[in-house]
Amino acid sequence: MARARAKAYAALLTAAALLGLGIAPASYAAPATAPQADNGRWSVFPAPAAGAKDKSPTAQERSFFTLQGAPGTVLKDKVSVSNLSSKPMTFTLYGADAYNTPRDGGFAVRGNDEKMTDLGSWVSLAASTVKIPARTRADIPFTVTIPAGATPGDHPGAIVALDTQVDKAKGKVAVGVRRAVGARVYLKVSGPTLPAMSVEHVTVTHGQPLIPGTGDSTATISYTLVNRGNVSLNPRVAFTAKGLFGRTLLTRRARTLPLELLPGQSVTLTERWAHAPQFDRVSLRLTATSARGDLSETGSVHFLAVPWLVTGAVLLVLAALAAWLVRRVRRRRGRQEPAAEEPEQPKESEQPEESEEREATATLEAILGSGKA
Repeated sequence: MARARAKAYAALLTAAALLGLGIAPASYAAPATAPQADNGRWSVFPAPAAGAKDKSPTAQERSFFTLQGAPGTVLKDKVSVSNLSSKPMTFTLYGADAYNTPRDGGFAVRGNDEKMTDLGSWVSLAASTVKIPARTRADIPFTVTIPAGATPGDHPGAIVALDTQVDKAKGKVAVGVRRAVGARVYLKVSGPTLPAMSVEHVTVTHGQPLIPGTGDSTATISYTLVNRGNVSLNPRVAFTAKGLFGRTLLTRRARTLPLELLPGQSVTLTERWAHAPQFDRVSLRLTATSARGDLSETGSVHFLAVPWLVTGAVLLVLAALAAWLVRRVRRRRGRQEPAAEEPEQPKESEQPEESEEREATATLEAILGSGKA
Protein backbone atom coordinates (compact mmCIF):
# COMPACT_ATOMS: atom_id res chain seq x y z
CA MET A 1 0.00 0.00 0.00
CA ALA A 2 2.77 2.44 0.93
CA ARG A 3 4.70 1.67 -2.27
CA ALA A 4 1.61 2.18 -4.43
CA ARG A 5 0.88 5.44 -2.67
CA ALA A 6 4.45 6.59 -3.25
CA LYS A 7 4.16 5.84 -6.99
CA ALA A 8 0.89 7.75 -7.22
CA TYR A 9 2.44 10.61 -5.34
CA ALA A 10 5.39 10.59 -7.71
CA ALA A 11 3.09 10.71 -10.71
CA LEU A 12 1.24 13.72 -9.32
CA LEU A 13 4.41 15.60 -8.44
CA THR A 14 6.27 15.04 -11.70
CA ALA A 15 8.09 18.29 -12.39
CA ALA A 16 9.03 19.70 -15.75
CA ALA A 17 12.27 21.65 -15.31
CA LEU A 18 12.88 23.95 -18.26
CA LEU A 19 16.65 24.27 -18.30
CA GLY A 20 19.06 26.29 -20.34
CA LEU A 21 16.66 28.46 -22.36
CA GLY A 22 19.14 30.41 -24.44
CA ILE A 23 22.14 29.67 -22.18
CA ALA A 24 25.34 28.05 -23.40
CA PRO A 25 26.70 25.22 -21.19
CA ALA A 26 30.24 25.24 -19.89
CA SER A 27 30.99 21.76 -21.25
CA TYR A 28 30.26 22.63 -24.89
CA ALA A 29 32.07 25.34 -26.83
CA ALA A 30 29.29 26.98 -28.83
CA PRO A 31 29.81 29.99 -31.11
CA ALA A 32 29.74 33.27 -29.20
CA THR A 33 27.10 34.73 -31.49
CA ALA A 34 24.59 31.93 -31.04
CA PRO A 35 24.52 30.29 -27.61
CA GLN A 36 22.46 27.12 -27.71
CA ALA A 37 19.77 25.92 -25.32
CA ASP A 38 20.78 22.65 -23.73
CA ASN A 39 21.36 20.93 -20.42
CA GLY A 40 24.40 18.85 -21.38
CA ARG A 41 22.36 15.81 -22.45
CA TRP A 42 20.28 17.30 -25.25
CA SER A 43 19.79 20.67 -26.91
CA VAL A 44 17.03 22.50 -28.76
CA PHE A 45 17.64 25.35 -31.18
CA PRO A 46 16.52 26.65 -34.57
CA ALA A 47 17.60 24.33 -37.38
CA PRO A 48 20.50 25.51 -39.57
CA ALA A 49 19.86 26.50 -43.15
CA ALA A 50 19.85 23.78 -45.79
CA GLY A 51 23.24 24.83 -47.14
CA ALA A 52 24.98 25.12 -43.77
CA LYS A 53 28.52 23.77 -43.72
CA ASP A 54 28.38 22.49 -40.14
CA LYS A 55 26.42 19.21 -40.03
CA SER A 56 27.37 18.23 -36.46
CA PRO A 57 24.77 17.60 -33.73
CA THR A 58 25.62 20.98 -32.17
CA ALA A 59 25.48 22.94 -35.43
CA GLN A 60 23.31 26.06 -35.22
CA GLU A 61 23.16 29.52 -36.66
CA ARG A 62 20.42 31.21 -34.60
CA SER A 63 20.05 31.64 -30.86
CA PHE A 64 16.25 31.63 -31.02
CA PHE A 65 13.35 31.90 -33.47
CA THR A 66 12.39 35.36 -34.69
CA LEU A 67 9.14 35.23 -36.66
CA GLN A 68 6.82 37.89 -38.00
CA GLY A 69 3.52 37.80 -39.83
CA ALA A 70 0.08 39.30 -40.20
CA PRO A 71 -3.10 37.80 -38.72
CA GLY A 72 -4.14 34.78 -40.80
CA THR A 73 -0.56 34.00 -41.90
CA VAL A 74 1.00 30.52 -41.67
CA LEU A 75 4.74 30.59 -40.88
CA LYS A 76 7.06 27.63 -41.39
CA ASP A 77 10.37 26.72 -39.78
CA LYS A 78 12.34 23.78 -38.37
CA VAL A 79 13.58 22.99 -34.88
CA SER A 80 16.70 20.93 -34.21
CA VAL A 81 16.81 18.53 -31.28
CA SER A 82 20.26 17.03 -30.62
CA ASN A 83 20.88 14.00 -28.44
CA LEU A 84 24.28 14.74 -26.90
CA SER A 85 24.32 11.62 -24.71
CA SER A 86 25.69 8.13 -25.41
CA LYS A 87 22.23 6.48 -25.34
CA PRO A 88 19.09 6.85 -27.48
CA MET A 89 16.51 9.25 -26.08
CA THR A 90 12.81 9.84 -26.71
CA PHE A 91 11.27 13.30 -26.47
CA THR A 92 7.81 14.83 -26.43
CA LEU A 93 7.70 17.99 -28.53
CA TYR A 94 5.22 20.82 -28.03
CA GLY A 95 4.76 24.56 -28.40
CA ALA A 96 4.44 26.58 -25.19
CA ASP A 97 3.34 30.03 -24.06
CA ALA A 98 5.94 32.14 -22.26
CA TYR A 99 5.54 34.14 -19.07
CA ASN A 100 7.62 35.93 -16.45
CA THR A 101 8.26 34.24 -13.13
CA PRO A 102 6.77 36.48 -10.39
CA ARG A 103 9.81 36.23 -8.13
CA ASP A 104 12.58 37.51 -10.42
CA GLY A 105 10.98 38.01 -13.84
CA GLY A 106 12.82 35.14 -15.48
CA PHE A 107 11.69 33.84 -18.87
CA ALA A 108 9.64 30.66 -18.34
CA VAL A 109 7.21 28.55 -20.41
CA ARG A 110 4.10 26.55 -19.62
CA GLY A 111 4.26 22.83 -19.02
CA ASN A 112 2.90 20.24 -21.43
CA ASP A 113 -0.09 19.58 -19.13
CA GLU A 114 -1.10 23.26 -19.00
CA LYS A 115 -3.59 24.93 -21.32
CA MET A 116 -2.01 27.10 -24.02
CA THR A 117 -3.87 30.28 -24.94
CA ASP A 118 -1.37 32.13 -27.14
CA LEU A 119 1.62 31.10 -29.26
CA GLY A 120 1.69 27.62 -27.77
CA SER A 121 -1.74 26.88 -29.23
CA TRP A 122 -0.72 28.21 -32.66
CA VAL A 123 2.26 25.84 -33.08
CA SER A 124 1.86 22.55 -34.95
CA LEU A 125 4.83 20.17 -35.10
CA ALA A 126 5.34 17.49 -37.73
CA ALA A 127 5.92 14.99 -34.91
CA SER A 128 4.82 15.20 -31.30
CA THR A 129 7.20 12.41 -30.23
CA VAL A 130 10.64 11.70 -31.63
CA LYS A 131 13.30 9.07 -30.78
CA ILE A 132 16.85 10.23 -31.48
CA PRO A 133 19.93 7.94 -31.51
CA ALA A 134 23.00 8.81 -29.47
CA ARG A 135 24.99 11.86 -30.63
CA THR A 136 22.52 12.59 -33.41
CA ARG A 137 20.50 15.61 -34.42
CA ALA A 138 16.91 15.57 -35.70
CA ASP A 139 15.32 18.48 -37.58
CA ILE A 140 11.54 18.63 -37.11
CA PRO A 141 9.39 20.97 -39.23
CA PHE A 142 6.67 23.01 -37.59
CA THR A 143 4.17 25.71 -38.50
CA VAL A 144 2.80 28.72 -36.65
CA THR A 145 -0.74 29.62 -37.73
CA ILE A 146 -1.53 33.16 -36.63
CA PRO A 147 -5.30 33.48 -35.98
CA ALA A 148 -7.23 36.08 -37.94
CA GLY A 149 -8.17 37.80 -34.69
CA ALA A 150 -4.68 37.78 -33.16
CA THR A 151 -3.74 41.02 -31.42
CA PRO A 152 -0.80 42.99 -32.83
CA GLY A 153 2.50 43.00 -31.00
CA ASP A 154 4.79 40.46 -29.37
CA HIS A 155 3.74 36.86 -28.67
CA PRO A 156 6.67 35.05 -27.01
CA GLY A 157 6.86 31.31 -26.48
CA ALA A 158 9.09 28.28 -27.05
CA ILE A 159 9.44 24.94 -28.82
CA VAL A 160 10.07 22.44 -26.02
CA ALA A 161 11.61 18.97 -26.02
CA LEU A 162 10.51 17.05 -22.92
CA ASP A 163 12.38 13.89 -21.95
CA THR A 164 9.90 11.02 -21.67
CA GLN A 165 12.06 9.27 -19.10
CA VAL A 166 11.35 10.13 -15.49
CA ASP A 167 14.53 10.61 -13.46
CA LYS A 168 14.59 9.28 -9.93
CA ALA A 169 14.99 11.99 -7.36
CA LYS A 170 17.49 11.61 -4.55
CA GLY A 171 16.19 11.00 -1.05
CA LYS A 172 13.63 8.80 0.64
CA VAL A 173 10.57 10.40 -0.97
CA ALA A 174 9.68 8.74 -4.28
CA VAL A 175 9.31 11.82 -6.49
CA GLY A 176 10.04 11.65 -10.19
CA VAL A 177 11.52 14.54 -12.19
CA ARG A 178 10.98 15.13 -15.90
CA ARG A 179 13.35 17.54 -17.59
CA ALA A 180 12.81 19.71 -20.62
CA VAL A 181 14.78 22.09 -22.82
CA GLY A 182 13.25 24.72 -25.08
CA ALA A 183 14.24 27.15 -27.81
CA ARG A 184 12.66 30.58 -27.49
CA VAL A 185 10.25 31.85 -30.13
CA TYR A 186 9.72 35.58 -30.57
CA LEU A 187 6.69 36.13 -32.78
CA LYS A 188 5.59 39.62 -33.78
CA VAL A 189 2.11 40.02 -35.22
CA SER A 190 1.83 42.92 -37.63
CA GLY A 191 -0.17 45.94 -36.56
CA PRO A 192 0.07 48.99 -34.28
CA THR A 193 2.24 48.59 -31.23
CA LEU A 194 1.71 50.26 -27.88
CA PRO A 195 4.46 50.17 -25.25
CA ALA A 196 3.01 50.79 -21.78
CA MET A 197 4.20 50.13 -18.24
CA SER A 198 3.07 50.96 -14.71
CA VAL A 199 4.82 51.07 -11.33
CA GLU A 200 2.67 49.70 -8.52
CA HIS A 201 2.77 48.65 -4.85
CA VAL A 202 5.90 50.56 -3.83
CA THR A 203 6.63 49.76 -0.18
CA VAL A 204 9.57 50.08 2.21
CA THR A 205 10.41 47.73 5.06
CA HIS A 206 12.75 49.47 7.49
CA GLY A 207 15.07 47.77 9.96
CA GLN A 208 17.39 49.44 12.45
CA PRO A 209 19.17 48.83 15.77
CA LEU A 210 17.18 49.10 19.00
CA ILE A 211 19.36 51.96 20.18
CA PRO A 212 20.26 54.60 17.54
CA GLY A 213 23.93 54.84 16.76
CA THR A 214 24.78 51.32 17.93
CA GLY A 215 24.52 49.72 14.48
CA ASP A 216 23.58 50.15 10.84
CA SER A 217 20.02 50.49 9.58
CA THR A 218 18.80 48.93 6.35
CA ALA A 219 15.66 49.20 4.25
CA THR A 220 14.15 46.92 1.63
CA ILE A 221 12.32 48.60 -1.23
CA SER A 222 9.66 46.46 -2.90
CA TYR A 223 7.89 47.38 -6.13
CA THR A 224 5.89 45.81 -8.96
CA LEU A 225 6.36 46.49 -12.66
CA VAL A 226 3.45 45.71 -14.97
CA ASN A 227 3.68 45.55 -18.76
CA ARG A 228 0.34 46.95 -19.91
CA GLY A 229 1.27 47.24 -23.58
CA ASN A 230 1.65 44.72 -26.41
CA VAL A 231 5.43 44.70 -26.81
CA SER A 232 8.17 43.25 -24.63
CA LEU A 233 10.14 45.70 -22.49
CA ASN A 234 13.62 45.90 -20.99
CA PRO A 235 12.95 48.06 -17.90
CA ARG A 236 15.40 50.46 -16.29
CA VAL A 237 14.87 51.70 -12.73
CA ALA A 238 16.27 54.63 -10.73
CA PHE A 239 15.75 55.60 -7.07
CA THR A 240 15.87 58.90 -5.18
CA ALA A 241 15.02 59.60 -1.53
CA LYS A 242 14.83 62.87 0.38
CA GLY A 243 14.52 63.67 4.06
CA LEU A 244 12.24 66.00 6.01
CA PHE A 245 14.04 69.21 5.01
CA GLY A 246 14.83 68.20 1.44
CA ARG A 247 18.17 66.60 2.24
CA THR A 248 19.12 63.94 -0.34
CA LEU A 249 19.35 60.54 1.33
CA LEU A 250 19.62 58.22 -1.67
CA THR A 251 20.47 58.56 -5.35
CA ARG A 252 20.73 55.53 -7.62
CA ARG A 253 21.08 56.13 -11.31
CA ALA A 254 18.99 54.22 -13.83
CA ARG A 255 20.16 50.69 -14.50
CA THR A 256 18.76 48.04 -16.82
CA LEU A 257 17.16 45.11 -15.02
CA PRO A 258 18.32 41.62 -16.04
CA LEU A 259 14.91 40.61 -17.36
CA GLU A 260 12.57 40.96 -20.32
CA LEU A 261 9.09 41.99 -19.22
CA LEU A 262 6.63 40.27 -21.55
CA PRO A 263 3.27 41.78 -22.59
CA GLY A 264 0.57 41.41 -19.94
CA GLN A 265 3.06 40.18 -17.34
CA SER A 266 4.09 41.63 -13.99
CA VAL A 267 7.05 41.09 -11.70
CA THR A 268 7.67 42.09 -8.08
CA LEU A 269 11.26 42.98 -7.25
CA THR A 270 13.16 44.22 -4.20
CA GLU A 271 16.06 46.61 -3.75
CA ARG A 272 18.26 46.74 -0.65
CA TRP A 273 19.09 50.13 0.84
CA ALA A 274 22.09 50.00 3.15
CA HIS A 275 22.82 52.83 5.61
CA ALA A 276 19.21 53.97 5.57
CA PRO A 277 18.32 56.88 7.90
CA GLN A 278 17.53 56.05 11.51
CA PHE A 279 15.46 59.13 12.35
CA ASP A 280 13.77 61.04 9.55
CA ARG A 281 10.65 61.37 7.44
CA VAL A 282 11.60 59.89 4.08
CA SER A 283 10.04 60.44 0.65
CA LEU A 284 11.22 57.80 -1.83
CA ARG A 285 10.62 58.01 -5.57
CA LEU A 286 11.11 55.22 -8.13
CA THR A 287 11.37 55.99 -11.84
CA ALA A 288 10.98 53.17 -14.38
CA THR A 289 11.86 53.69 -18.02
CA SER A 290 12.28 51.45 -21.05
CA ALA A 291 15.65 50.76 -22.60
CA ARG A 292 14.43 52.45 -25.80
CA GLY A 293 13.56 55.60 -23.85
CA ASP A 294 9.93 55.75 -24.97
CA LEU A 295 8.46 55.21 -21.50
CA SER A 296 8.81 56.88 -18.11
CA GLU A 297 6.65 55.94 -15.11
CA THR A 298 7.05 56.78 -11.44
CA GLY A 299 5.96 55.45 -8.08
CA SER A 300 6.52 56.90 -4.61
CA VAL A 301 6.16 56.07 -0.94
CA HIS A 302 6.59 58.00 2.33
CA PHE A 303 7.65 56.48 5.64
CA LEU A 304 8.92 57.45 9.07
CA ALA A 305 12.34 56.21 10.10
CA VAL A 306 11.96 56.23 13.88
CA PRO A 307 13.62 54.14 16.63
CA TRP A 308 10.28 53.02 17.99
CA LEU A 309 11.62 51.27 21.09
CA VAL A 310 13.49 54.34 22.31
CA THR A 311 10.64 56.63 21.25
CA GLY A 312 8.14 54.50 23.16
CA ALA A 313 10.31 54.50 26.28
CA VAL A 314 10.68 58.30 26.14
CA LEU A 315 6.92 58.77 25.70
CA LEU A 316 6.25 56.46 28.63
CA VAL A 317 8.62 58.45 30.87
CA LEU A 318 7.02 61.74 29.78
CA ALA A 319 3.52 60.39 30.48
CA ALA A 320 4.57 59.27 33.97
CA LEU A 321 6.17 62.67 34.66
CA ALA A 322 3.04 64.51 33.52
CA ALA A 323 0.81 62.39 35.77
CA TRP A 324 3.10 63.08 38.76
CA LEU A 325 3.00 66.84 38.14
CA VAL A 326 -0.81 66.85 37.90
CA ARG A 327 -1.15 65.03 41.22
CA ARG A 328 1.32 67.39 42.90
CA VAL A 329 -0.52 70.50 41.69
CA ARG A 330 -3.84 69.15 42.94
CA ARG A 331 -2.41 68.44 46.38
CA ARG A 332 -0.94 71.93 46.66
CA ARG A 333 -4.24 73.58 45.75
CA GLY A 334 -6.07 71.47 48.33
CA ARG A 335 -3.82 72.70 51.12
CA GLN A 336 -4.16 76.41 50.22
CA GLU A 337 -8.03 76.60 50.09
CA PRO A 338 -9.61 77.82 53.57
CA ALA A 339 -12.38 75.80 55.23
CA ALA A 340 -15.95 77.13 54.68
CA GLU A 341 -17.31 79.19 57.69
CA GLU A 342 -20.37 77.70 59.35
CA PRO A 343 -23.19 80.07 60.60
CA GLU A 344 -23.26 80.56 64.39
CA GLN A 345 -26.06 78.80 66.16
CA PRO A 346 -27.67 80.47 69.22
CA LYS A 347 -26.72 78.95 72.46
CA GLU A 348 -29.29 76.88 74.23
CA SER A 349 -29.07 79.02 77.37
CA GLU A 350 -30.03 82.17 75.39
CA GLN A 351 -33.10 80.73 73.71
CA PRO A 352 -35.47 80.74 76.84
CA GLU A 353 -34.57 84.37 77.63
CA GLU A 354 -35.43 85.55 74.15
CA SER A 355 -38.76 83.69 74.35
CA GLU A 356 -39.65 85.32 77.70
CA GLU A 357 -38.81 88.79 76.35
CA ARG A 358 -41.11 88.26 73.36
CA GLU A 359 -44.01 87.15 75.68
CA ALA A 360 -43.55 90.17 77.99
CA THR A 361 -43.56 92.58 75.09
CA ALA A 362 -46.74 91.04 73.72
CA THR A 363 -48.50 91.31 77.14
CA LEU A 364 -47.45 94.95 77.57
CA GLU A 365 -48.77 95.82 74.11
CA ALA A 366 -52.10 94.16 74.96
CA ILE A 367 -52.49 96.15 78.22
CA LEU A 368 -51.63 99.44 76.63
CA GLY A 369 -54.08 98.74 73.88
CA SER A 370 -56.95 98.04 76.27
CA GLY A 371 -56.23 101.20 78.28
CA LYS A 372 -56.41 103.35 75.23
CA ALA A 373 -59.70 101.87 74.44
